[in-house]
Amino acid sequence: MKRLQISSPASADTPKSKKTKTSGVETPNSDFTDTDGWTKVEKRKQKKAKKAEAKLDVTQARFMYNNAEINKRNHAIGIDEIRQLVVHIIADAPPPNWLRIDNAQLIQKVVALLIPGLTPELLSLPPIPTSATVNPNIPLSIPLLSRTPDTSPPPNVPFIAATFSHACPTRAPGDLYRMHSVLSAFFQGPVSSEERNRRMAQRLRSENVKNHDPAQYLLTSQQMIENEYPIPSYMADVFEKPDGWFEIPEPHKQGPLEAPPTEKNAPKQKIYAIDLSYRGRQRAHEKKVIYDQLVKPSKPITDYLTRWSGITAEALAPVTTTLTQVQAHVVRLLSPPRANPFSSTSPSPPPPTPILLGHSLESDLNALKICHPLCIDTALMYHHPRGRPLKPGLAWLTKKWCGREIQVGGEGGHDPEEDARACLDLLKKKLECGPGFGEFKTDMESIFERMGRSTRRAGGGAGSIKSAVVDHGNPSVMHGNKADTAIGCADDAEILKGLLEVIPSHQFAFGRFMALADVMGWTTAKSTPDATPLPPVESPTPEALQPLLETLNTQLRTLHSSLPPRTALIIFTGHSDPRRMAALNARKSVFENAVRSGKTPEEMGPDVRWTTNDARELEAAVELAKRGLLFLGIKQS
Repeated sequence: MKRLQISSPASADTPKSKKTKTSGVETPNSDFTDTDGWTKVEKRKQKKAKKAEAKLDVTQARFMYNNAEINKRNHAIGIDEIRQLVVHIIADAPPPNWLRIDNAQLIQKVVALLIPGLTPELLSLPPIPTSATVNPNIPLSIPLLSRTPDTSPPPNVPFIAATFSHACPTRAPGDLYRMHSVLSAFFQGPVSSEERNRRMAQRLRSENVKNHDPAQYLLTSQQMIENEYPIPSYMADVFEKPDGWFEIPEPHKQGPLEAPPTEKNAPKQKIYAIDLSYRGRQRAHEKKVIYDQLVKPSKPITDYLTRWSGITAEALAPVTTTLTQVQAHVVRLLSPPRANPFSSTSPSPPPPTPILLGHSLESDLNALKICHPLCIDTALMYHHPRGRPLKPGLAWLTKKWCGREIQVGGEGGHDPEEDARACLDLLKKKLECGPGFGEFKTDMESIFERMGRSTRRAGGGAGSIKSAVVDHGNPSVMHGNKADTAIGCADDAEILKGLLEVIPSHQFAFGRFMALADVMGWTTAKSTPDATPLPPVESPTPEALQPLLETLNTQLRTLHSSLPPRTALIIFTGHSDPRRMAALNARKSVFENAVRSGKTPEEMGPDVRWTTNDARELEAAVELAKRGLLFLGIKQS
């Protein structure tokens, strides 16, 4: 909700302007203008537009929380409900029952900001009620800024108190022991019932038409770009090959003078399934093992990771094969021989370029330093149960859809041949059962796909709603890969600059300010299972936070002042302090690894043991970390 300043209407004693009936004399109130002796009547459409604009100035859109509906719940507003609110305003989702939106059709744009770190304490808000008789999910009223000096300290981010009337508690997704991604919950959601029915009908049609051509699952150029594949230069000029890289030649295209191959004499296109283990062992398959080679690393090995790679020092000691030799061999496999230009016989077309099959194949190609144009990726061909951009694991896919387990070698490590054969089996299953095989009934889609189908806004048909994501890192390969515009930034100053650039030309824009959460120690790099848990980062002092809060306040004011009229501004924090939850989960992970390695409780020591009290403490820490705040407002002019 936004604090509104409603101007008083014109006085009743003010006389109404009358139309001047004279012609040939130009007056401010005249409907007629004289140009070179001719009388011109103002167009009716222009008059209607002026009346409509005047009506919009009087009629305003606004948000009002439905406390009666919120009181019926036993949980706070979810991140998915914030997503649905955005889609309702800008597209065609049904209205939320926890919020009333007056004159929603007047809202022209939506800007959503995720700002983790904005806690009730920093914003000088009243604490969330803990009494059993008071619902903690009811929106908190934000005190007005004092107009006279008093003894109470001013809020750290006065923009919030000056712009919004309420702070609504929210809850991040997750389970008992973990908080799930706020970004995934906001950007990904289940499809509508109409879209689900359409997809089901399309799936049934595809399954009725049996297509056993593996080429139908080849990755497109856009898919390869989105998943960071090393792309050949003739497909897209987006990947600069460093020294030591090889590029497979462009597949042969039939010339105008070449006779099309018949079904009998057409050469068959080979498929090679490939898998690389951690320390250079690679195998390629085409029903049988074509190439199996250990590679001598260019640098000394400090840890063979035998548990995962299956490679020991004894096995690698006699190996002399280098990566360059392996590259040459693989390139020969993937590059069909060209016709001899000096041959006296009529040249026949070369055999088709082989297809390369793998799971998260971009990792294998990057390790081999090879760019290949024809790729099938089982991590993209099959769906993760929670939808994109998550990718399913190969072991899980093989057990789910092929009914057998792989990668259970224990301390001996996983076998690359086993993984490559699993990819082949998954491709065969897909060809036998149709394109819909391996998908889930609860289909997911991004918020941008949902907006792209809508015809409600932007005055056009499907695809007329333009969306943008401005975020840290490279959002074009993650949550922003379906947006019309995705801008990667290095800091919050660039986030603000990017938002100011995209808002005028887009109906929806998302940005994330992370400086506050970074300084507070809320963001940490992902750790490996065997890594020693790091101690939580200490909270900064109020004196250290103050300059950062002043900068954030200035950035929010600058952004708000630049918003066009009738723009909805949605700010949500996503979650609270996750440090205690992360520390306890790290301890729990160490304990589970110790159990898997065969250690008894007596061998672990007190710092490693995990007790029932620890589990209860983790559950409480997760619930605290899931708490967030939501601020809703509409800039009227």
